[in-house]
Amino acid sequence: MIKYTQSRPTEVTNDDLLALYRSVGWSAYLQHPANTLAAFDHSTVLWATEQGHLIGLIRGITDNHTILYIQDILVMPAKQRQQVGTTLVHRFLNQHAAIGQTVLITDSEPRTQAFYASLGFREVLPQDYGRAFVLDRRY
Repeated sequence: MIKYTQSRPTEVTNDDLLALYRSVGWSAYLQHPANTLAAFDHSTVLWATEQGHLIGLIRGITDNHTILYIQDILVMPAKQRQQVGTTLVHRFLNQHAAIGQTVLITDSEPRTQAFYASLGFREVLPQDYGRAFVLDRRY
């Protein structure tokens, strides 16, 4: 049975966390693992574990009043397409239901875009909402 918790499960180690990033091919987070791990100290996280093993998470940053920025949604490849990601997003959004604006940035993969669209997110187009800008200094 999958458990979803707001507090980091005691059995989840830093190595487990980095292994989750590695499993989905997010190598930028592995270039500076200390930064990645420190980011969790300043983020809101919902953890998904199964039999004590980390299988997914959603991580965001918020002021708890006006905006929620979803930074990461990760699910172990073996657990993808089993509603883990969908459940993480729904529960995370429900935890922050009073916040009016939720923002995320994702890649241009059609499968990923379809996933977010199925959850009610819409692409930012200049003619209907405004423009989005990113300054990425990770590399």
